[in-house]
Amino acid sequence: MPAPTPIDDLHRRAGALIDGFYAALPPYARLPQSLVEPDFARGTKLNVDLFFEYLRTGVDPSEEDTRELVELALDRVRDGTPVAEVLERYRLGSALLWDRLRHTVAPEDSEVLFTAAPALLKYITLVVTRIATGVAQRAHDPRWELLERRRAIADALLAGQDPVEWANGPVIPIADAFLVAVFRLGAAGSGPAAALRHRAEAIPGVFLRLDAGGWTALIPLRPGDDGSHTLAALTARLPAPAPTDATPYWVGVAAACTRAEIPGAYTEARVLGELGRCLRRSEIVCRRSDLQFEYTVAMSDTARPGLAAVLAPLDSQPMLAETLDTFVDSGFNQVATARQLTVHRNTVTYRLSRVHELTGLDPHRPADAMTLSAARLARKLESAAFTP
Repeated sequence: MPAPTPIDDLHRRAGALIDGFYAALPPYARLPQSLVEPDFARGTKLNVDLFFEYLRTGVDPSEEDTRELVELALDRVRDGTPVAEVLERYRLGSALLWDRLRHTVAPEDSEVLFTAAPALLKYITLVVTRIATGVAQRAHDPRWELLERRRAIADALLAGQDPVEWANGPVIPIADAFLVAVFRLGAAGSGPAAALRHRAEAIPGVFLRLDAGGWTALIPLRPGDDGSHTLAALTARLPAPAPTDATPYWVGVAAACTRAEIPGAYTEARVLGELGRCLRRSEIVCRRSDLQFEYTVAMSDTARPGLAAVLAPLDSQPMLAETLDTFVDSGFNQVATARQLTVHRNTVTYRLSRVHELTGLDPHRPADAMTLSAARLARKLESAAFTP
């Protein structure tokens, strides 16, 4: 077996830097891991392998060689990502990877890195040109235009604007009432995310829009439906997570009985979907009727950081924090708390008195207990980067 060349060694180093690489790029850091990581990791590996093959041979990658890369980029445009942003990721990604590689090679080996720079520039130019060409060709595809118009209608409806200019020529029917469903993704792989999106896209009359945390579906309501029937149909359509898996996604839902109500329902559904994600609820569908207290705390943007700070004195006292959590979760029942923690009831009494001393709030007083409950919730939301 021939000895590895300096280019082979550089290729190996670049491959080792792929894992988690997407999170360092601003366009991807705004998106959930389960939505972008699989495609990004696949595209990054393809790019790295193709570039180093080009570097070794000097032969331009064929259109067949770059076909999958172009399709991945076109999929992002199809989902609503601006073309300029898709192309910008190549510049940002190559610059970041190059910088990381520069810090992994020894000074005596850095020459091969810098001599490869012109080849990298030619490679990036070739790939982005083929992506731009693919986008231009797709722009004349009636199906592509239809997707663009449906996204524009979704944007207009969510913003409370009249979508009529996008609905004509040919006519796209738009319902007068919708169930707004906001999907928020957990840390599961691409399978659940792809299955969710495909199932949502298949709903007749739906308008779908990708956003920073997942996507939003506007599902038409039939006359006389207050959202209950449509929600039941949506729930039946959702793929159930495997019993051994953590919940891979949550859906915040709110009904808009008129188009004018859509922006308000959208705000409500976003908050509910984020509550499901941040609290990692076992229930996939998140409705306001089930989360009234949590919704009130979540909507208190100015009060939430202060509430979260209420429990700061317990940061160095994990046993007290655990006792308080168990006490609240057990419905403020000391006997149940002692049983769950396998300690004597007097121990629970002592620990709760220490919570009182450190926070100034008595868990046995209803008003203080509510404040402590709100503080726990606020802390969970803050730590999970709650972003409605």
